[in-house]
Amino acid sequence: MILASQSPRRKEILEHAGFSFTVHAAEIDETPLDHETPPQMVERLARIKGHASVPFARKLGDELIIAADTIVWTPELGMLGKPSDAQDALRMLTLLSGRTHFVTSGVCVIRIEGASTREHTFHETTEVSFHALDDAWLRAYVASGEPLDKAGAYAIQGQGAVLVKSIRGDYDNVVGLPLSRLVRELNAVYDGTHDFVLDALGG
Repeated sequence: MILASQSPRRKEILEHAGFSFTVHAAEIDETPLDHETPPQMVERLARIKGHASVPFARKLGDELIIAADTIVWTPELGMLGKPSDAQDALRMLTLLSGRTHFVTSGVCVIRIEGASTREHTFHETTEVSFHALDDAWLRAYVASGEPLDKAGAYAIQGQGAVLVKSIRGDYDNVVGLPLSRLVRELNAVYDGTHDFVLDALGG
């Protein structure tokens, strides 16, 4: 199996679930297209990442690729990607303070079948509410350095957990990969003939 992502969070989610895989990710243009919704964008980018890893997977003889992309957004604020610097991280966190936002991950699963491929793409959305936090709290968090490579400028699995008032939906999805949904989609790609959970639990 190939994980078409350099994200250490996605890697940890799969490792903790017992999956064995190789990481391979290509640099791609992640600029949103005009009139593209957040779910449409993350699904498109996941597909691009997945297809970019097909030649590598064929070379290794692997038959499965998992690619993902995650975005933080609200209908009012639009999409919040990774901050460009500390000031941009503070701007994003100030916008999210005291507000409910959405985290959407697009996932593309590609099964290699000889000379052909079989592709399945989906997205998962989780609702996240932040506490109302003053400027000192937010500046202290930005100073930790944690927000600088995270969509929406926070990591729910790290120090960013103190910002979160509540979540509604899949926690792993906020980290970067909706594991529970992914496993069910994987079994669908294999027509229910391959149980990835049982394989992982069995070592």
